[in-house]
Amino acid sequence: MKVQNITDVEKFFKVIEQCKGTVELVSTEGDRINLKSKLSQYLSMATIFSNGIINELELVAHEPEDMERLIKYMYQGE
Repeated sequence: MKVQNITDVEKFFKVIEQCKGTVELVSTEGDRINLKSKLSQYLSMATIFSNGIINELELVAHEPEDMERLIKYMYQGE
């Protein structure tokens, strides 16, 4: 799934932490980074999120309820 226009990175990671299964960020090269890992979150923040706004990310959520949680976040900010 593609996630767009994330302006509150801290809230985004709180939603990721609430997910029960693995949530992966897919890089433009096709690499998958586990966003539930604190180390991966810090590395991601330092590179992708450096300007404070995320225009677009591709995420893979392995649990259906996590996908629903991410969709709710995208559309309702919750």
